[in-house]
Amino acid sequence: MTLLVTVLAAVISTAVWYSSEKARSLKVSSLMFMYWGAALMWLVDAVFEYAELRAEFFTPAPADMINDLFLGFAAVAFGLVIWTVILLVKDPKGVLKAALIKK
Repeated sequence: MTLLVTVLAAVISTAVWYSSEKARSLKVSSLMFMYWGAALMWLVDAVFEYAELRAEFFTPAPADMINDLFLGFAAVAFGLVIWTVILLVKDPKGVLKAALIKK
């Protein structure tokens, strides 16, 4: 489930990045690369887990699936937090700088 959630997040962020110039100026590429990196990591994990478990890999326990789903959502949320920090630090539109100068 972690692989599925992160691939879905990666595809959505890639589509947003590709279709919008505004998204490119807001550094959506950082978010996109984080999600593709997480998806690649879990793909490698799935390959090694399949090599170890074989047929059992396709019949996970429901509790394991729910834990993996929550882990996937947590990874997506953590990626959004990191992207927000990147936006605050880089301040591509100068909004934060303008707000600090006003005070």
